[in-house]
Amino acid sequence: TMTIHSEKQIVEVHVRSGIYSSDTIFDYSKGYIATRLFSRKACFILKISQKYIPELQEIGRLAFERKTMKSIYSPDNVWVEFQSGHSLFGNIKNWFRYGEHIKQLCSGLPLYQ
Repeated sequence: TMTIHSEKQIVEVHVRSGIYSSDTIFDYSKGYIATRLFSRKACFILKISQKYIPELQEIGRLAFERKTMKSIYSPDNVWVEFQSGHSLFGNIKNWFRYGEHIKQLCSGLPLYQ
């Protein structure tokens, strides 16, 4: 499921698929995306790049397009591949940078940037 909070500049995506379940927050006000993978008990954080990540207004349109017109191809699909690296636990400095919404999602988990 996807919830778009335009006034807060936040998009929440919840995937419920057994071992592949995850929660993702697109925080456009802070410029970061965080994905919590439940099977790995970790959070992955990505800086929003306008070159690859659609704008907030575009996400709703893409979701509608995907849901109602599956036969139409959109070149704006977002795919992200994370490579395992060094993890760190969120400290005060990181939480100021990433914001309250990502802190709530990832607090207490290793962070991969």
